Amino acid sequence: MFKKMLVPLDVSELSEITFNYVRELAGRFVGLEVILLHVCREKSTLSLHGAYVENTAGKISAEARKALGNVDVNVRGVILKGNPTDEILRYASSNGVDLILMATHGRSGISRWAMGSVAYKVLCLSEVPVLLVRAGIEDAIIFDQLPERRLLVALDGTRSAESILSHVEALAAQWGKEVVQIILIRVCRPADVTSDYPSSKAESWEMRVEQEKLKCKLEAGSYLANVEKHFKEAGFKVCSNLPFGNPAQEILNASIEHRANLIAMVIHGRSGISRWAYGNTAEEVMLGARVPIMLVRP
Repeated sequence: MFKKMLVPLDVSELSEITFNYVRELAGRFVGLEVILLHVCREKSTLSLHGAYVENTAGKISAEARKALGNVDVNVRGVILKGNPTDEILRYASSNGVDLILMATHGRSGISRWAMGSVAYKVLCLSEVPVLLVRAGIEDAIIFDQLPERRLLVALDGTRSAESILSHVEALAAQWGKEVVQIILIRVCRPADVTSDYPSSKAESWEMRVEQEKLKCKLEAGSYLANVEKHFKEAGFKVCSNLPFGNPAQEILNASIEHRANLIAMVIHGRSGISRWAYGNTAEEVMLGARVPIMLVRP
């Protein structure tokens, strides 16, 4: 269960886009403690920025309480001095934080808070899940009035990608098994058959392509069936998707088709860029997603 959520603020309008999502999660997750954290590089700004963080915490608490019918919401502010990345990671590690909520820019480009210095390093080094909320997400998506929450879980068939599953299970349980549907997606990309495929082969190039597609679909389908079985045995509603095509685009298409409230996926490794981490797939999903994304490092 998620009990303590850290929300780094850089005293900008960008970081404030997380506020609506803070109210949403604080209202739905009973007992969730929310810490708004601002890190100052200069001691001279501690007092000014400290007042901003405390006022913001009070405002969010009051608005959430009003929206939720006088339900108590635990939001508080913390201000530290030092290097933002180091202090965010240190605070999360030493204070039992189990979820970090951060903001990113929209499709127009990657900023200092999104794959620039701070957020990029936090994403690569954080030992807890990071929930990214992109600028421009409509309130209607955040405060979805439909009775069901839909979590789209992207898997690539590797053991490390399965690291996301325990976090998805915890998130879904906290939202409530009766109101959550888990949607598994594994995008199938069969091995390429080269254009210089020997014409002397008994089977044509087209036939070989179809065989490779069928093989990929059978293997990926069996993999998803095992994951689906686990969630069903735990009492969750779950379904699977097995599209062919570009992984990022198919993940985005599925998020729209299923009206997902959240996309969950893994980033691989502590250093550098991989196929799931800011290489192709994850970066494209981050830029194109209309919903928040939860990223977990194995």
